[in-house]
Amino acid sequence: EVGVRGLAVLLDQGVEIPLVVTHPDEPGENRWFGSVLEFAEEAGVRVIHPETDALGTLLPDLTRLEPDFIFSFYYRHLIPVSLLKAARRGALNLHGSLLPRYRGRAPVNWALLNGERETGASLHYMVERADAGDLVDQMAVPILITDQAIEVARKVACAAELVLYRSLPKLIAGTARARPLPVLPGQYFGRRRPEDGRIDWSRPASEIHNLIRAVAPPFPGAFSDCGSHRL
Repeated sequence: EVGVRGLAVLLDQGVEIPLVVTHPDEPGENRWFGSVLEFAEEAGVRVIHPETDALGTLLPDLTRLEPDFIFSFYYRHLIPVSLLKAARRGALNLHGSLLPRYRGRAPVNWALLNGERETGASLHYMVERADAGDLVDQMAVPILITDQAIEVARKVACAAELVLYRSLPKLIAGTARARPLPVLPGQYFGRRRPEDGRIDWSRPASEIHNLIRAVAPPFPGAFSDCGSHRL
């Protein structure tokens, strides 16, 4: 949802968008979020979806466009520094956590898994290292004990929209203030796999509860094997 919401904010604020780059859908993917490709096409914006290893070939096109800003809204892959430098006034990313906590992949799922009671959305400048650039703005949202991943993801998407909406005028005017993010140990998280949903019944009930919430549909879900049956 963040990709579509981010584009909607830019269009609402009259920002000229000469190009949208999105990722190809993965085979068999359960796409529960809005399609950036479809939204951009309906808005009349040029959109392409190159393979990850072809991102570097976009540099001549980006250089020709001379963008003031590059925005990344939940793009799944690390963007080469050469592309980031093509933006004259900076490249920015919306991330689904309260940075510097939960850098990396699947921040909503990891926050739930760890029993956090709040998370949020952060707008920051992009640098070579993922989710490490200066912070422009962020907004917190609560995680209720009954929330599952989809509810938290929707809250974070709303927060991301609001953060971008209130930051964009300052970015355009050149008055936005950014501050460096501290580097916290153990705060880079990797991609989660379906196998990570296996329940370890030796763990405390609270941990099992958090696992079930963190991977509930539309994510792959928690499971346990009983003989030849998967439950």
